[in-house]
Amino acid sequence: MRFPELIDSHCHLDDAAFDPDRQEVIQRAQAAGVHKMVVPAYSPSFWPRLQQLCAQNTMLYPAYGVHPLYLNACASGWLDALPVLLEQAVALGEIGLDLSENAPDHGAQVACLKSQLQLALALNLPVILHARRTLEELILILRGFPGLRGVVHSFSGSLVQAQRLMDSGFYLGLGAAFTHPRALRLQATIRSLPLDRVLIETDAPWQPGGSFRGQRNEPAFLVETVRALAHLREIPFPALAERLTRNTLAFFRFQENA
Repeated sequence: MRFPELIDSHCHLDDAAFDPDRQEVIQRAQAAGVHKMVVPAYSPSFWPRLQQLCAQNTMLYPAYGVHPLYLNACASGWLDALPVLLEQAVALGEIGLDLSENAPDHGAQVACLKSQLQLALALNLPVILHARRTLEELILILRGFPGLRGVVHSFSGSLVQAQRLMDSGFYLGLGAAFTHPRALRLQATIRSLPLDRVLIETDAPWQPGGSFRGQRNEPAFLVETVRALAHLREIPFPALAERLTRNTLAFFRFQENA
């Protein structure tokens, strides 16, 4: 039986961690059945390298945005340059809020986020959202942008928060965090999520799953995350893989010239 092909909805193949063997990583992804990968940029300084990479690899689909942790590195004029790049993108992102140590000024983060949410709404593009210790605030901000589509990547919130996001039309991006043995709370939440609002991701080269602890993450590992999710939800792997692929195709609305 031929299983449905998978899509990595969030990975960073343009990152320098893949410079030594990027083409081999892509080939391993293909061999594992991962046939599309969404690559979100997170800083204007990296936009050109992502644009070039995606132009050279038809399996890769770009998203462009400013991640909150890279806000201070932005040169003036980045918001004016962004719409041109987004003409060939499948989403705006990775954007959001972050309260980790030494993060940029929070007020500046909020202003940056809102300007990009408004742009995505105007361009009818989905957003890829990052929320570290800020999920409640992010949910409240999103209420001010009715009609916006998006996904909260690497979702690790509660079932109540998940429901509030889904009620606003958002999807939940699941990485391999739930595959670690101690992730019992997240596993309990995932057991109750409606699968038609779930996307699957690696966030490579970061956040490897329990089977790959200590290794550089890569898109080929997505298969093990889907197998773990199938086991957790007691669903056959082929049926779950097909459901996840349909979700991702519908969410990003891929075009061959993207």
